[in-house]
Amino acid sequence: MTGKDQPVNPAPRVVPLPRTWDARAARWLVTPLVSTRVTPNHLTTLRLLIGVAGAFYLARGDFLHVNIGAFLIVLSNFVDHTDGELARISGKTSRIGHFYDLAADAATTILLFFGMGYGLGVASAGTAAAEWHVPPAVLGGIAGVAVAVIFFLRMRIEEMAGKSGTQQAFVGGFETEDVLYLLPLVTLTGIASPFVLAASIGAPLFAAYVVLDYWRVTRRAAGKETSQVWISR
Repeated sequence: MTGKDQPVNPAPRVVPLPRTWDARAARWLVTPLVSTRVTPNHLTTLRLLIGVAGAFYLARGDFLHVNIGAFLIVLSNFVDHTDGELARISGKTSRIGHFYDLAADAATTILLFFGMGYGLGVASAGTAAAEWHVPPAVLGGIAGVAVAVIFFLRMRIEEMAGKSGTQQAFVGGFETEDVLYLLPLVTLTGIASPFVLAASIGAPLFAAYVVLDYWRVTRRAAGKETSQVWISR
């Protein structure tokens, strides 16, 4: 087929609707982009830039900038769905793009927690009311590193067991990661301190669970390979 024979405006591919509300909204928004030069990687980069900006504002520590940062993180979380939906309906998929998306997710989440922790340290500097036994930036960093471990191991589990092996809990059109949409409530109500503290405890515990899950999947995969070797003999 020559360049002249190719359709000028390719139609979106017919694929099942996503199960979450935000992903459905993302698909509606990106459908007009199918016939343009916009690629999923462009949208991943946009998501990453918005997330970095959100973390920067969270790190400022004052009420106004922290809430701007929370709004940007929510926006970044929504934009995160657009690259995947564009890839599905346009066929513009690639292994590099998949890894880039996972890396952007991990980086944004790490920066989110570190930015919140750093901002809490800035806000409490010079006040007697907030005596942290561990600097809040360190607590945020702990949560961020744990999240990075979770993202990496989930990627490995997905490679071995498929997407069903990393499927998140789903209730009423929302998944576990959609809890980030509540971040502005955390910053507006002034409960960022317990949020970061809880994340510094909860994220490592969940990371430990994912490590065990990864170990189980690895053993299962090794068992299947051994069985196939014996069958082939």
